[in-house]
Order: sequence, then C-alpha cells, then structure tokens
Amino acid sequence: MKRCTSCKEGLLELGFIEELFRAHICSSCGGSWILVEDYLSWKRQNPEYQFPDELKATSNVVGEDSKRAILCPASGAIMQKLSIMAGSEHRLDYSPAVGGIWLDKGEWELLKSEGLAGSLNFLVTHEWQKKIRENRAQETFSEVYRGKFGDELYSKVKEIREWLYSQEKKVEILAYLTAEDPYSAER
Repeated sequence: MKRCTSCKEGLLELGFIEELFRAHICSSCGGSWILVEDYLSWKRQNPEYQFPDELKATSNVVGEDSKRAILCPASGAIMQKLSIMAGSEHRLDYSPAVGGIWLDKGEWELLKSEGLAGSLNFLVTHEWQKKIRENRAQETFSEVYRGKFGDELYSKVKEIREWLYSQEKKVEILAYLTAEDPYSAER
C-alpha cells in the first residue's frame, strides 16, 4: 500500500466509490485515487446506471479542496489542477501521466450534487477545460458591462443586441444608429 499523496499520513487502501467502481481510499483523510480507466470500465458495464436526481438538487454540498500541489501516487509527478465548472473555484487534481484523478474528501458528493458524477471522464478533457475558460471569460465580460451600464441598462442592451443580430438588414440598421445625423448627406 502507498501513503496518501494528499495528507501524507494515511495509507491508500483498495476500495470502491459507493460500491460502484474501484478506487484507492485514504485511511486518514478520506480522499480517493481513481483511475479513469476503472471509472470508464464501470460505465461500460453499467450503461443504464443513472445517479439519483435528488442529489443534483443539493446545492450546499462542500467538498474539501487541496490548494497546494500534490504528487501523483503512481508516477510521483505533480498533478494538474483542473476546474470542474465555470461558476466554481473548486478544482480536481489530475495526473495525465497515468490518467488518475485525486478526489479530496467530499468532492465525489460535490460532483454528484452538480450532476457531474456521470461525466467524470469528461472533466479532464481539453474540450471541457476550454469550455470552462470560455464561460469564465463571458462571465468576466458580463460583469464589466454590468459595471459600465448598470443592471437595468445592461439587460436592455442585451435584448436590443439579440434583436439586432436577428435582423436581415443589421448592417444598415447599425449604420443608421451610429450616424451622427442619419438624414444628412454629409458624413
């Protein structure tokens, strides 16, 4: 048995996440080391399995989140910190060298509450991480515009913009709106 990569006190003991798929669970801190291949093997063998819907509604689930870098228990390399979703600062530790994920205590419950437990393998993909970065950038720009315009005006401007871009003659409408005097022949 290997020593826990997170708390460095407990031992990683072979077990199962909710009796579903194999993991190595720390005897001290309760963290779990999961190989994506074990998770995917379980998913292939249980394609009909659905995580209960009532878990997705639980919004007050808080998982621990190791802020410091931790080492992969298999390779010894520093693990990557990956975001789970745009609205959360919570991050998972991932070892691309072996395809392993470290879940701190409570992170599995957090993933279930966010409806992400059935997509654990997607959370570590480039596409998922890119989508999160794009969503965060959009949120940042929204906050900038909200700060410039105020909530009410920003809401109205978004509505006008949506209407404008649905119009066939949007270029002409924009020219009309931005002209200092749209009824003058002078520029």
